Amino acid sequence: MERRHELDLLRGLMLVLMFVTHMPTRFSTWWGQPLGFVSAAEGFVTLSAFVAGLVYTRRAEQGGIPAMRRAFFSRALTVYACQVMLLLLLFSVIAALGMALRQPALLDLLGFYLEHPTAGLLGGLFLIYDPPLLDILPMYIVLLLVSPFIMARGLRGGWTAILVASVVIWAIAQLDVSRRLYTVFVEWTDFPVPFRETGAFETYAWQLPWVVGLWLGSLSARGLLQQHMKFPPRWVAAACVFTIGCLMWRHLAGQTPIHAGPENLINRLFDKWHLGPLRLLNAMALTVLLMHYSEWLKAHMPRIAFLEQLGAASLPVFCTHLVIVLVALSLVGPSTPERSVVLDVFLVLAGLAGLYLAALVTFRLDREERARRKAGKPARQAQRESTAPAPERIEP
Repeated sequence: MERRHELDLLRGLMLVLMFVTHMPTRFSTWWGQPLGFVSAAEGFVTLSAFVAGLVYTRRAEQGGIPAMRRAFFSRALTVYACQVMLLLLLFSVIAALGMALRQPALLDLLGFYLEHPTAGLLGGLFLIYDPPLLDILPMYIVLLLVSPFIMARGLRGGWTAILVASVVIWAIAQLDVSRRLYTVFVEWTDFPVPFRETGAFETYAWQLPWVVGLWLGSLSARGLLQQHMKFPPRWVAAACVFTIGCLMWRHLAGQTPIHAGPENLINRLFDKWHLGPLRLLNAMALTVLLMHYSEWLKAHMPRIAFLEQLGAASLPVFCTHLVIVLVALSLVGPSTPERSVVLDVFLVLAGLAGLYLAALVTFRLDREERARRKAGKPARQAQRESTAPAPERIEP
């Protein structure tokens, strides 16, 4: 399958935005939600689902639903292995650094594990205990595990019922359903991990952009996306007005719409973790504009190799960004006004260089793996394959 360079570029951009936001420097405040009350997380989740829908729809068409299901489960296992390695690194090397250097921000991040190491380790392995920064991949794993069933239903019977069900689940999630269900789980099992340590993301809400991304990716794989990109002019105008309004509001007010606490109604409507209604509307408006002007953007958008390479190796780069951020928290601590601007610039540039190095290493390992597989095939088959250009693999 040929690469979709515009998708790689957008995913690379989301990775850079997430990295600069998470890196403990003075630049994180501005780069968090630069386009309104929407973060890079929404874009990255939707884009990842789009690529998954694109890749696995073609896998289903070529090898059937069972082949698609195996591919999804294999990907989920790979992501789970990454999560386990990150947890072990956090609980060992990073924890040791934080305690040796007495970094309060890192010690707060690891507070539950340091007090209850056994429960923390077991809870982490079961994807129940999700420390800050390490709570995105567990949600990704859950979404990957349910995706083959969603895709199978969508490919066989259409997507209308799936999209309606997804919206209903998102609406129910606004009632804090996870906390209620987890309370019942704790009452039955007496599991010692408190709800606040189970991760900030409300998976029941965040499944909506994932399902929409799967649907759009599946349409793209079947060549049907163009007919779904023709929005009425009033829709495009409304999306433009709402997007510009949220953009101005965000940069005038800051990352919180109203400075009256998280329980304020407006703040709840823009809540990130539950994907509040107005936040979802902001994300939908941006999506409408991106889809409406996609052809113009593809024709005029420059090829930025740095971003494309980061996006093409999204999982290793994402994991590397978490490691770099955790190491930075261990060594220099949280951002302070007294810290030198030069040091903050160095941290960001050195971190971006680390992400790029992770992408390059990934490409090299991928090429070596393909070469080994090719060398293991019969000579005649290898000769036939060498005469045709090898399609680049798209990482879902």
